[in-house]
Amino acid sequence: MNFKELVMSRYATKKFNGKPLPHAHVDELLDLIRYAPSSFNLQPWKIKIISDQQTKDVLFPASWNQEQIRTASHVLVFCANTDLAAVAKKLESAMLLAGVPKESVTALMGYITPFIAGMNDAQKLAWAQRQTYLALENGLLGAKFLGFDSCPMEGFDPAAYTKILNLPKNLIPTAVMPIGYAADEQRPKIRFSKEDIFF
Repeated sequence: MNFKELVMSRYATKKFNGKPLPHAHVDELLDLIRYAPSSFNLQPWKIKIISDQQTKDVLFPASWNQEQIRTASHVLVFCANTDLAAVAKKLESAMLLAGVPKESVTALMGYITPFIAGMNDAQKLAWAQRQTYLALENGLLGAKFLGFDSCPMEGFDPAAYTKILNLPKNLIPTAVMPIGYAADEQRPKIRFSKEDIFF
């Protein structure tokens, strides 16, 4: 399908049929998510992948009892990584390993380092979460492109998720994306008019 068809056919699936997705499809989706854009290319996110039913069942009450969690093939938990200094160091190493000239890497780090240093903890979290939503969008469109469905979710308890999944303190659950084959039907899209949005 072309991009317009992709956008128009994607919807927030509220119930999946429970059928497991092929491993190859999931792996391809992860690659599409991995190539999401981010400011400075810092990629300040980590994504926890859950496929076992026991964990999905435990997450269900922490997800406002929404059926997407229990019926999905996989649940992807998008976490903002607030340890930006460590992320920057990792990017620096990756760029040098890829053969980027050292002077170019040094110049980029000259922008990134003071940018990170100038933020407090709350600002780091807010910034990392904004970047994480870019990766989420790649996931939503990528799933539909690969022939299955998804649902973007903020309706969950991040603190409970952190405890259940034993996440380190620098990884903040920001959005959840169950994926699988839909067991519901897409409703007509309701969007504001161009006149309401663009000015």
